[in-house]
Amino acid sequence: MAQGADIEREACAASMIIARRAETSDYVIGRRRWYHAHPEIAYHEVATTEQICADLEVLGIPYERPTATGVVATIRGTAQSAYGTDDSPRRRIMLRADIDGLPVAERTGEPFSSENDGFMHACGHDCHIAMLLGAARLLAGMTDELEGEVRLVFQPAEEGGDGSKTMISAGVLEGVDGVFGMHIWSDVPAGKVSVEAGPRMAATDWWRIDVTGRSAHGAMPNQGADAVLAGAAIVESLQAIVSRNMSPFEPAVVTVGQFHGGTARNVMAGSSWMEGTVRTFHEDAHELVPSLMERMANDVAAAFGCTAKLTYENAHSTVVNEAAASERAMRATRKVLGEDALVRYQGSMPGEDFSEYLKRVPGAFAFLGSGTADPNGKVWPQHSCFYDPNESVLVRGSMLAAQYAVDFLAE
Repeated sequence: MAQGADIEREACAASMIIARRAETSDYVIGRRRWYHAHPEIAYHEVATTEQICADLEVLGIPYERPTATGVVATIRGTAQSAYGTDDSPRRRIMLRADIDGLPVAERTGEPFSSENDGFMHACGHDCHIAMLLGAARLLAGMTDELEGEVRLVFQPAEEGGDGSKTMISAGVLEGVDGVFGMHIWSDVPAGKVSVEAGPRMAATDWWRIDVTGRSAHGAMPNQGADAVLAGAAIVESLQAIVSRNMSPFEPAVVTVGQFHGGTARNVMAGSSWMEGTVRTFHEDAHELVPSLMERMANDVAAAFGCTAKLTYENAHSTVVNEAAASERAMRATRKVLGEDALVRYQGSMPGEDFSEYLKRVPGAFAFLGSGTADPNGKVWPQHSCFYDPNESVLVRGSMLAAQYAVDFLAE
């Protein structure tokens, strides 16, 4: 009998969500445009946070600010079984949106383009804020369907700033039974959803190699040890880690993002340094790469009479969807968006610090295809100064998140 009631409640919720699609879309697009015009980078999301709080107040949703630029809001279900006699929720689901922008100068030409010169929401976090607010608006209007509590987390500093770890330290996972997140994504067809089980986004690591040689006159290089030449050889040799030291079936990327050395054009450099990132999909590769890099750097540097020192930082792990959570998200997608909304996508090598939540609490992370607003049909990738997603797909993210929350709490 209880199972039948749960199914009826979920179906009723889906009907309510679908019925409010048009008004939700208008709301989400409007909110997205404000946030798009006011991007702020990691841990500097001051105006962003203030506006999120203002939007939550309009919706009548209570919130807290556990960090300077992070917001946690709560929607309490009013279904008969939502809370126990001790006022603790029967179940609690956490929905998360990241809120930071990037140091990118926007070139989309949109009337709501960034008003903060040199900064842009080039990864879609403006969309994530708006979609979560849209989901919150839907859920706040259907609390009788919620058999527990929804925790909304607006997280700062996803872009290389360990924002999820900051929010976890602030206690956002306390009492949480499951988590759900989403990313607008240019590589997935517009409006389609991919939420398969298993690895979805890569582990992210940062590294630096310092090369030490002996400076000398540029006209008498035999009297020194050229740290630039050694460094250049290391840059080239690092590419052999993926191509010659790892299985062709193991996704991995070793990227050198910076290379610096030397002090003057007639001085052979006594030092050089490089920085970059490593992306891996599976834990075995994640553990293997640092030792391979250290060996490569040391041996190559030695061949040029130099030494090398590797500094390696594990930023965050692979985003791995729990099988049950993935299946739940697929069912929720079918209910509010239809069977044809689901597509298969192999996953992506960029990282996402939502992985830190998934390491601690079961859950799922979905890709929502973003399409394009470009009049010529060009789909620009994340982090491009031209990145301009099709706003009409955003309501689908709000609908999916709301249905997922209802379904999770009903179990």
